[in-house]
Amino acid sequence: MRALTWTGLSPPPPAMVARMMTTSKMVALRRMTPRKDRVCVRATASSSAAVSSGGVVEAVELAEIGDMSKKWTWKGEYSINYFVKSSPEEVTPASQTVLLVHGFGASIPHWRRNINALSKHHTVYAIDLLGFGASEKPPGFSYTMESWAELILNFLEEVVQKPTVLIGNSVGSLACVIAASEESQRDLVKGLVLLNCAGGMNNKAVFDDWRIKLLMPLLLLIDFLLKQRGIASALFNRVKDRENLKNILTNVYSNKDNVDDILVEIIAGPANSEGALDAFVSILTGPPGPNPITLIPGITKPVLVLWGDQDGLTPLDGPVGKYFTSLPDQLPNFNLYVLEGVGHCPQDDRPDLVHERLLPWLAQLSST
Repeated sequence: MRALTWTGLSPPPPAMVARMMTTSKMVALRRMTPRKDRVCVRATASSSAAVSSGGVVEAVELAEIGDMSKKWTWKGEYSINYFVKSSPEEVTPASQTVLLVHGFGASIPHWRRNINALSKHHTVYAIDLLGFGASEKPPGFSYTMESWAELILNFLEEVVQKPTVLIGNSVGSLACVIAASEESQRDLVKGLVLLNCAGGMNNKAVFDDWRIKLLMPLLLLIDFLLKQRGIASALFNRVKDRENLKNILTNVYSNKDNVDDILVEIIAGPANSEGALDAFVSILTGPPGPNPITLIPGITKPVLVLWGDQDGLTPLDGPVGKYFTSLPDQLPNFNLYVLEGVGHCPQDDRPDLVHERLLPWLAQLSST
């Protein structure tokens, strides 16, 4: 069986949750080597700036993100944190408005290595989904993929107020896919960029993977255990421990230099806020939500897919990975690049490789 990894930025695999419940130390993780077939284009660094250590990328300081962040009230009830940055003097006819949507456990600062590169020619919005970052984590809220997609569309309609390119990672990608598939709101979405798109809100989504079928009894047991407050709290405390998080990320990121104390704080900090435990339990035990495989055929807007080939959570040889790598041959609006030596969070692991494909795609989007 494939060894299990967890980035800390996506719901952990069920077997790992079980191990966390029964062991006193976090297990060591191993990076997977995916199959090399059914890949559209394999992308590697092609410029002198994109060196083996991850390239030269200017990151936004966390203090700047905090100072420039704003609040928006969703549905007249929930406080949502968001960030916006642009460089008006460099806006051209090819400039776009983009919205960055993070994955599980992350927040706006997880895009800190991308915001400056994007904002040179584009208006950049980033959002903390409900339950994450500095957004509200309401007690008792039942988190679903559909609710996050609704939040994204309402944000576009009420705050951004113009056609927007949605850029998401992991479950953030899936939320963007669901939002773009809503028939009544398609004019709000100009295009999609999906970075290692998740198959669902949690591991119960991929039923056609024999590995998940084999683990289904364990998944159901974990659901039951997580609904016991004491057990859930003990597990969550172990998950958010900074030393554990750094060990996990060091094994998951291809570019070890980017696994720094700032990254650990980005993930661990919000996990200590009120309501974070409830969000953690609700997401892991809730419904997986719509499968991207059923939604993608109905999306006609331009789509760019970037996939790290060292992703052990949504591997290229899994059902979701296989499906996405087949799309360029089936759908004319899809472009796919597989990023070599990159894990589940390409935008932070190897931002130089992401920018190498993303920036030209955005520049030509106005002519499509």
